[in-house]
Parts: sequence; structure tokens; C-alpha cells
Amino acid sequence: MKSPSQPRDRGIPEATVARLPLYLRALHGMAERGIATVSSEDLASAAGVNSAKLRKDLSHLGSYGTRGVGYDVEYLVYQISRELGLTQDWAVAIVGVGNLGRALANYGGFVSRGFRVAALLDADPEIVGDDIAGLNVEHIDELEAVIGRRGVSIVVLATPAAAAQEVCDRVVAAGVTSILNFAPVVLSVPETVDVRKVDLSIELQILAFHEQRKAGGPLMAVDSQ
Repeated sequence: MKSPSQPRDRGIPEATVARLPLYLRALHGMAERGIATVSSEDLASAAGVNSAKLRKDLSHLGSYGTRGVGYDVEYLVYQISRELGLTQDWAVAIVGVGNLGRALANYGGFVSRGFRVAALLDADPEIVGDDIAGLNVEHIDELEAVIGRRGVSIVVLATPAAAAQEVCDRVVAAGVTSILNFAPVVLSVPETVDVRKVDLSIELQILAFHEQRKAGGPLMAVDSQ
């Protein structure tokens, strides 16, 4: 099975790939409201980008819309889903089933977006054996066997920072080349492995920076001197 980073191999810019999920989310919302066609301006507004950038992004998919009509919502959903590799079923394993891991396991949006949580793993004997979202939590010692048996393509790391690199190394050695990392640590991986890092504390700190500026905090005082 190919890596879910497939779009990059087709010459689509990384910045465009990063925006495709934004368009897809907006399109799903429109489809749920029964909207059949959408203009580039309306879709760009819903996705939070400018319309010229959107049209250029979609041109990489061979989609140019129809003058005076716009884009067919259902077909564009298919085009973007196909480009992102979401028209097939991606098996996901979540390693680390604490509060965050449990929340991710119970998230219902995976299935409708082309992902299936196929395995849950943890090292805590009090958690191993629990039934979460219809899955039995397996011991981390079984990691490699579970990855092979369930056909796991993507691993979500929700482990403590101290354990993340060791688990990452085992995941990579087992043949997985796509990792979503929630652990508060930078992982070292081969160039062939794609890691996406989600750090909630960093995002909150950035928001705090903007809140401070809006409130006329220290940086604003420096600017006024």
C-alpha cells in the first residue's frame, strides 16, 4: 500500500497539499447542506483562503470549474479525496491510550474521512485489555505483530514524551512511514518517513502571544518607544 503522502509524488506543491483538507472540509459542509455547486469565491471564503490561490490549487488537480456556474461540489469532493488518498481505507493504530488516546479512538470523524482505527496499544497493565470504541487495547509488546496483522499504514503517537522516540523507532522498523505525533517531543526519523506533529501547548502559546498584543502587552509597549 502506498504512503498517504502520495500527492507530493505527483508534483503538487506541499503548500497546496496542506490546503486541500481545508477545501475538503468546506465542501463536506456544503454537501451536507444540499449545495450542488459553489463558486471559487464562496469556497475560498469558507476555507479561509483567497480565490486566486484556490483556483491555482485546484488547477493542479485538473479542476477548473465552469464559468458562470463554479465547481460541482460532489465531484470536487471526489477529486480532492482521490488526490489525498482518501478513496481507500487507511488503517490507523493509536499508541498511548490515556485521555487523549481515548478521545481520538472515540472520534467518529475518522471513518467518514477515509480512516479506520484498527488498533489501540498501551504499556499500562491497567489499560491493556480495556474495550474502547469497540477495540481491545493490546500491549505495546505486540506492536510489530499488530501492525502487520492489521495492515496499519498510519500510527498516531499519544505516548508520554519519554517513550515517544523508542516507540517511533519500533514503528518505523515495522515498516510504517506515516506518523502523527501528539507527544511533546521532536522525533528523529529517516527521510522516507513522514511525521506530522500536533502540539496543543505551542498553539495555545501562539494564541497567548496574540492575546497579549491585542491587550497592549509588553511587545506593544516596546513598539511605542
